[in-house]
Amino acid sequence: MAIDNTVTITGNATREPELRFTPSGQAVANFGVAVNRRWQNRQTQEWEESVSFFDVTCWSTLAENVAESVAKGTRVTVAGRLDQRSWETQEGDKRSKVEIVADDVAVSLRWATADVMRNERPDGGGGGGRPSGGGGGGNRPGGDDGPPPYNPDEEPF
Repeated sequence: MAIDNTVTITGNATREPELRFTPSGQAVANFGVAVNRRWQNRQTQEWEESVSFFDVTCWSTLAENVAESVAKGTRVTVAGRLDQRSWETQEGDKRSKVEIVADDVAVSLRWATADVMRNERPDGGGGGGRPSGGGGGGNRPGGDDGPPPYNPDEEPF
């Protein structure tokens, strides 16, 4: 039996993405997303609201693109997986939290517009991460290799 651990949320970024790099040079960005839910109470006919807050972690090229494209208040859709991590504080207290490790982040176009620029894929020859002028996929170097592998257990500091 396969277990599926995927989640998709749409909400507003609660803080600017913080871009850092691991000791091996891997980019990692962290930001928060608030998801609002609003409904009408059938008994009182009054509108009620609930807000859920999620921490999001992005790795590699996605991290760099999120840091450049997302600002506090930006409406985003995040697709990824839930990940629980645990640690011990300096005082010896045990802590844990569940966060979303993003596979993809997109700005919502429901109430906004966006200019999309396609980035060149790094091919080891330099120039990676520079805009290629947008458009279709006709100028992509090196086939469909995908992003470089990363170690999700590597701490960002």
